[in-house]
Amino acid sequence: MLRRTLSALAVVFALAATTGTAAATTGTATTGKAPAADGRGARVLDVMTFNIHHAQGTDDVLDVPRIADVVRRSGADVVGLQEVDNHYSARSDWADQAADLAKLLGYHVVFGANIDNAPPAGSDHRIQYGTAILSRYPITASDNTWLYKSPGQEQRGLLHATLNVRGKAVQFYCTHLAASSQTDRLQQTPQIVDLIGDKEPAVLVGDFNALPTAPESQPLQSRYTDAWALSAHGRGDGATYPAEAPTERIDAIYTTGDVKPLVTRVVQADPTASDHLPLVSKVLVTP
Repeated sequence: MLRRTLSALAVVFALAATTGTAAATTGTATTGKAPAADGRGARVLDVMTFNIHHAQGTDDVLDVPRIADVVRRSGADVVGLQEVDNHYSARSDWADQAADLAKLLGYHVVFGANIDNAPPAGSDHRIQYGTAILSRYPITASDNTWLYKSPGQEQRGLLHATLNVRGKAVQFYCTHLAASSQTDRLQQTPQIVDLIGDKEPAVLVGDFNALPTAPESQPLQSRYTDAWALSAHGRGDGATYPAEAPTERIDAIYTTGDVKPLVTRVVQADPTASDHLPLVSKVLVTP
């Protein structure tokens, strides 16, 4: 209870400092003055990154509702998902997992296909695998850009969605970098920086398959704010993989200058849901 109260107070103080408006509290943080219809005023968002391993948990059970429950319980407003199947194979019952999760949560959704193959015989659905963005707020535009791939490596991409957060456009990006090729990751991270460019405000989330100290992480570390490094909450080192005994901080949330991470935490509500734990950051989007 003490940690929750301190976290709430941190949000209130940050909002008051940024907006100049005193925020009242009755046990939970508030956003103070409601933002104007023209997009002025600060917004607070809970953003998540979650590699869902096509909803197959560490118990080998395929369970999309379990993934939805983890997201719901976290309170996340916007979620970047990696390893999402879309009519991919029998391993996920040929389901459109992004659409199913959006329906269970009542969220808007976009999907980025990085593997995109022709439909199997007797089906109209393409065989797809990639990333997805779930959002409590409307998605007004989206695109998916394939990243550098050397021969024999799996195609990866950068999924981008423009969110309408109570009248303000927020750019949200989700990626999943090469798992087995540092050579590819060394090409992919500067490519991501170029693709995001000077867009503000923006949040980048993903499974980067590299520690923050790795050479391939440095283009991101030097350009953006590492939410965990700035605003870690609770014990631990931010490790998210493997889920049941995490030792590697390879899932991360990065923000641009107009987005300030307030509180960042590893979500440990259900370590069996996937082979990764989700990471959530409460961020302040400034006017």
